[in-house]
Amino acid sequence: MREYQDKAELLATIEKTYRLFAGEFDEVPADKINVRLPGVDKTPQEMLAYQLGWLALVMSWEQDELQGKSVITPSPDYKWNQLGLLYQHFYTEYSGYSLPRLRTLLDERVALWCAWIAGLSEDELFTPGVRRWAVTGANWPLWKWLHINSVAPFMSFRTKIRKWKKNI
Repeated sequence: MREYQDKAELLATIEKTYRLFAGEFDEVPADKINVRLPGVDKTPQEMLAYQLGWLALVMSWEQDELQGKSVITPSPDYKWNQLGLLYQHFYTEYSGYSLPRLRTLLDERVALWCAWIAGLSEDELFTPGVRRWAVTGANWPLWKWLHINSVAPFMSFRTKIRKWKKNI
């Protein structure tokens, strides 16, 4: 996993990888967002719904902890060994949305994500154990959770959407 020197580098990477990922949808036919193609495990709608779902979920962990609530990860309804069901929940939640609406929602969610990160201190981002919800067996600092739920899928889904577009 990539390492970051500071918050500014993390934010710049999130913004850059998101712009590249989001730009791939400029050439996606709006009437084809639910088409599944061989060799690509998600439709364009599912890629966008996945990102919308995960960004909202991680931010809800933060909000709940700061409000003194008990945080159940990944969610009260799903365990870590049920991620496929969680993803289906995301796909269903956003299934009725048009491509332009999904893109707008994701633009807004990424802006909230970046604003949240901008408001965190370097210690909050880079010191393990600062947030209870981020403490796992590996005891990751917050930045790793943020990376795997934004930068990593923006990059991997960009590859998938490009492959999808070549085969549509």
